[in-house]
Amino acid sequence: MENLKFMSTAETVKDSQYFIELEDKHGAHNYHPLPVVLDKGEGVFVWDVEGKKYYDFLSAYSAVNQGHSHPKIVNALVEQAKKLALTSRAFYNSKLGEYEQKITSLFGFDKVLPMNSGAEAVETAVKLARKWSYEVKGISENAAKIIVCENNFHGRTTTIVSFSNDPDANQNYGPFTPGFIKIPYNDIDALEEVLNREAANIAAFLVEPIQGEAGVYVPNEGFLKSASELCKKHNVLFIADEVQTGIARTGKLIACHHENVQPDILILGKALSGGMYPVSAVLANNEIMNVIKPGQHGSTFGGNPIACAVAVAALDVVEEEKLSERAEELGKLFRAEIEKVMEKTTLITKVRGKGLLNAILINDTPDSSTAWNICLKLKENGLLAKPTHGNIIRLAPPLVITEEQLLDCVKIIEKTILEYK
Repeated sequence: MENLKFMSTAETVKDSQYFIELEDKHGAHNYHPLPVVLDKGEGVFVWDVEGKKYYDFLSAYSAVNQGHSHPKIVNALVEQAKKLALTSRAFYNSKLGEYEQKITSLFGFDKVLPMNSGAEAVETAVKLARKWSYEVKGISENAAKIIVCENNFHGRTTTIVSFSNDPDANQNYGPFTPGFIKIPYNDIDALEEVLNREAANIAAFLVEPIQGEAGVYVPNEGFLKSASELCKKHNVLFIADEVQTGIARTGKLIACHHENVQPDILILGKALSGGMYPVSAVLANNEIMNVIKPGQHGSTFGGNPIACAVAVAALDVVEEEKLSERAEELGKLFRAEIEKVMEKTTLITKVRGKGLLNAILINDTPDSSTAWNICLKLKENGLLAKPTHGNIIRLAPPLVITEEQLLDCVKIIEKTILEYK
């Protein structure tokens, strides 16, 4: 009887608060999570350690497009892990070539350079563009520049935060890497002005087709196409960072396809593995990719057998379950339903997005806590979302969500907003 009592006490100690305090004590305080401790996921749902069930409306920042623990992706991971996990690129492995063939065929490029994290892939694209600019375009050594957009989010490395204008990202991390020119996002005139002025020394234009972390800012229709055409005119590479917007999230395989744009360099990550494993990729055609020779760039884990098996399965799921088409259709429905909610309240001023990458703007200042408090209420009502930039709530469920589930989530959002005090 005493043993049973001891076990019961031990179990009750390990509640959400126990795990929150454990992280707080032993982990760096570089995140401010919502106070929920997740223990299990399946499809569009996650469960906390107490067993409460939630709709996941963040999808690990769009990494879990295929849903949590998709059986096909889980099986690919488990079976490959049993067989061969890592060889390094000192040797060939039996999975890499098949993965490379799959991803290049699907996205329409000659070659892929496999990496692990999104930030690594962005760094790789920057190096690739600079090397191309010196060896193919003929820019003088160390003179190459890359145009980027204000309010971008491309990762957390020292070079990437060098061209961020978010003080949380770059304050007290200098000195910074030179060679970047910032222009306003969605400003084709600003891009043209810079290109007209100094195209001879411009290697590339690096852009998110939709700025996700900045608050799901969707550019004007035609911006991407015009930008791509300007880059071609001036012999400048158009680099699309689709780490968050790619793999069906916005209703197309990549967001650039909404304007029939094929980037010169495409950066993918997150949902490339269905959230199961760190997998990223940089894709380009031979004229660009062939400037990388043996020993000039690499990664011990990039292109490892598990990553390759998982990525092939993840891409298969996107095709087989028509997730692009589902995201396109349900995204339109979601925005239409939220607009109906907006008619009943002044708390939401706008809904915007493409496919199932959406955001609502809360009627308060960016330095207010209103959006955070609304997310706490959403959590109580069974839906998990997270604010970005203070007064914006990003809403991005796994793409396997059904219409019935989506409408159920709209009801939760409506109830939360209308009851919010």
